[in-house]
Amino acid sequence: MIKSIIKWSVIGLLLVPTTVKANEEIELDLQEDVIEPDYHIVSTEWQSESLSRVDSFEQRVSPSAFIVEENNENIINQKYSEGYHSDVLAWGDDQSAVVEVDVPETGLYQLNIDYYPLSDPLVAIEAAITVNGEYQYRESRRISFPVDWKSEDDEVTLDRRDNQVVPRQVAIEKWYNTYALDANHYEEEPLEFLLEEGKNTIEINALRGELLLGDITLSTKDQSRSYEDYLEQYQGEEKVNDTVILEAELPAYKNSSYIRPIRTASPSVTPYETGVGYLNTFGGESWSDAGQEVTWKVEAPKSGLYQLSAKVMQSNPSGDTVFRTVSVNGEIPFDEMKHYPFELKDEWYVETLGKEEPFYIYLEQGNNEISMRVDVSPYAQVVRTIDQMMKEIEDLTLSIRQLTGNNQDPNRDWNIVEYIPEIEDTLIEWAKSLEDELDYLLALNNKEETTTVVSLRIAADRLRSLASEPNEIPNRIHELSEGSSSATQMLGTIMIDLQDQPLLLDQLYLHGETSDLPNATAGWFTKVSDSMKRFFNSFTNNDYSVSEVDDETLEVWVNRPRQYLELLQQMTDQYFTPETGIKVQYSLMPDEAKLILANAADSQPDIALGISNWLPYELAVRGAAVDLRQFEDFKEVGQNYSPGAFLPLVVDDGVYALPETQDFYVQYYRIDILESLDIPVPSTWDDVIDILPELQRFGMNYYTPIAGAQGFKPFQTTAPYIYQHGGDLYDSDGFGTQIDSEASLKGIQLMTDLNTIYSMPLQVPNFYNHFRYTTLPIGIAEFGTYVQLTAAAPEISGWWDIAPHPGVEQEDGTVERFATGSGQSMMMFEGSGKKHEAWELMKWWGATETQTEFAATLQTLYGPEYMWNTANVESFKQLPWPEEHKEVILEQWDYLLEVPKTPYSYMVEREISNVWNSVVFNGEITRSAVDDSIVNINRELRRKLEEFGYIEDGEKVKPYRIPTIELIEGWLEE
Repeated sequence: MIKSIIKWSVIGLLLVPTTVKANEEIELDLQEDVIEPDYHIVSTEWQSESLSRVDSFEQRVSPSAFIVEENNENIINQKYSEGYHSDVLAWGDDQSAVVEVDVPETGLYQLNIDYYPLSDPLVAIEAAITVNGEYQYRESRRISFPVDWKSEDDEVTLDRRDNQVVPRQVAIEKWYNTYALDANHYEEEPLEFLLEEGKNTIEINALRGELLLGDITLSTKDQSRSYEDYLEQYQGEEKVNDTVILEAELPAYKNSSYIRPIRTASPSVTPYETGVGYLNTFGGESWSDAGQEVTWKVEAPKSGLYQLSAKVMQSNPSGDTVFRTVSVNGEIPFDEMKHYPFELKDEWYVETLGKEEPFYIYLEQGNNEISMRVDVSPYAQVVRTIDQMMKEIEDLTLSIRQLTGNNQDPNRDWNIVEYIPEIEDTLIEWAKSLEDELDYLLALNNKEETTTVVSLRIAADRLRSLASEPNEIPNRIHELSEGSSSATQMLGTIMIDLQDQPLLLDQLYLHGETSDLPNATAGWFTKVSDSMKRFFNSFTNNDYSVSEVDDETLEVWVNRPRQYLELLQQMTDQYFTPETGIKVQYSLMPDEAKLILANAADSQPDIALGISNWLPYELAVRGAAVDLRQFEDFKEVGQNYSPGAFLPLVVDDGVYALPETQDFYVQYYRIDILESLDIPVPSTWDDVIDILPELQRFGMNYYTPIAGAQGFKPFQTTAPYIYQHGGDLYDSDGFGTQIDSEASLKGIQLMTDLNTIYSMPLQVPNFYNHFRYTTLPIGIAEFGTYVQLTAAAPEISGWWDIAPHPGVEQEDGTVERFATGSGQSMMMFEGSGKKHEAWELMKWWGATETQTEFAATLQTLYGPEYMWNTANVESFKQLPWPEEHKEVILEQWDYLLEVPKTPYSYMVEREISNVWNSVVFNGEITRSAVDDSIVNINRELRRKLEEFGYIEDGEKVKPYRIPTIELIEGWLEE
């Protein structure tokens, strides 16, 4: 089978390829691997070599015996060890701890670590482990140290509508213990390390976070036991018939802050009352990621054997079975409790563990703990097969591109088999492999034709179809790897679906064989009655929808999802209203574009939050927005933000909005790949050009945002080149454009040369995927990519980093890194009759303390993907992000230069995009293309300035001010 180009390549990339001479067979092994093999591969090799697991060995190493770089200066006395039994090591910030162990024989050993987290619990603590100076497998590059969370208050919290709200979560401060585990949780058992007989050196390197490090224990794998063996251990114990009911929405703790209770409107769950917003179920999509574990405390009325049941709804969108591993008092009692299946059923049902032959678990009288952990290990073999196949498909795709270039003329005949003789056999082998996995999935899902099974069958059929006509593949490449319904796309979706394991719980039951458990669903009459009540309630329930407010209440429209609005309303009711006496009602904005229509109809709110940065200008030039400079304390408020973020919010001498969120464009790079290829992180565009040959030699490239845009290239993808070269978009008086100045032309020339001369990719649908799988191991991207990599790329956590945007070196040696980066904004409407109150709310909402608490609470409740990119610079410094990343972003914000708005700016934006397309695709000369665009810009410029009263009969009648950084800074300092 074709070898992968690189360990994580996945999706085809439109690169400018090298050509192939006639009769030259394609060399498919284009690139050496630069990352260690996966654990399951290494483990299989160890088993084939008959490496034994050593019997009953344990060696505990205390921190005083660690070898550390600081000569034990970081060893903390037991007195200050947070209750540990000995001295501990204060560890973090790229430090390493070396442990020397002496083992009796060559074999496989596990590592167990005691630790006390010190850093912000929202920032994952991670380390890497080497044995005798080497990583033994890829998974050892990322070992996680989880933290448990609980509700801050056991009291039920209600909002202004008497609905229950998710309580705030706090990390539990205590000493923890963990084995070195696969951070992706594909492996159900702790990772094992191969140690040679005698002395071995184990080094644990901190990647992120800080903690106190306690004992490190080296041991052998515990022997597993069956249910039969377990039951034999408790022969003679009483089988208890008492029933204990646990409400699932009230766990004791969990290892992820955002596994949360859910509001379920159904009379089948408890508690429930029509029209009342109880948080009455638990988990669902918030409890679907591998490794997430929830623990409930239960009071056993007497010592003995109990059955365990759960009232669940399993409505996985893919239709696949989901799995949980069950622990009792911190231990898995027997093997059958590992990856226990919960089958698809889109209604509530009671699952008694063990089904027709229920399992019994032994509990001592008094306090006990029941835990359930999301388990994807049954799907691991399918995920691995698909993952490897996607890499091989990528290898084949690049080989075909090497032969055909970007020529996709359907009328051209190709003889692919001559250059890739094994292509037909390879495609058939892939199809057979998928069909084998299909049979395995059918067995896991009780022969049910789930969405995953159907997609896998379609992908296999597609590969067989391509194999039947291999010479047509260049014209059908979209079916293989580059189309929205390609085999690669389907396989990628299957991988995601298999790792998504949602399960919704209502109650847990400890009971006996003859216990009567509550019915899983409500009766027919109850359901009908509830349905009618909810129907009539729908006419009066205007929960967060736009509605009339009284004269004493501020009306605020919010262009954000409901979760944001609920938290904002809760914080406002808790802090702002009691402090100021000003009542506020937030409503979900139906469509931000309708704000202009709402203003025309005199039905606008007092304030709008979360609106695009272009909208305040459009409303201001129509007289609909309030100039915030009229407020005496505007200067103090404005100093919270980057001056460059105000540029699109200015009209003449007024500022008509405040920044609310702020974007950033920085370089993302794969540490592992660049280190392996000895490629430095570039600082300037010249540096970028210098590393391109080495990247491209290995089938990789550098990403710029211009490749992520489709046909139209917006300002954020084009303006940085102009600004960094000292150019500008407008004349200083606003009555002309500067894109034909020498400085601007230099920037535009570089922008096009990167594609025409240096072969950077022309189009990249998804940089995130290319970055994960290393076809684009470095590139420029925005905040959204940061969220994706942080929240949805655990396999490369700790092995990517960010650096400032590449720039242009000046004569004095400094580098100009100007880039755009404003996000969303908040504004006040001229039609508001409560301008003073509205300003007080805007100040409170944008204040450092408010923004910091909102950001932390949002991420704690809803997960790492809910990162809040506040525009308040001081608040941003306090966010629970890695400090080294915040330093880079803050440095880049020093170069934040957003494009000012003008009545004709859309035409300048469009014409710069047209210049790029004309030069790159049509081969035009840059200056000629710019000259053509100037004609179009000037025509539209005159028309728009005349429309807004700046020109009459071709003559200037009033000045138009183009705002600058210097102007904004002057306003904020005067």
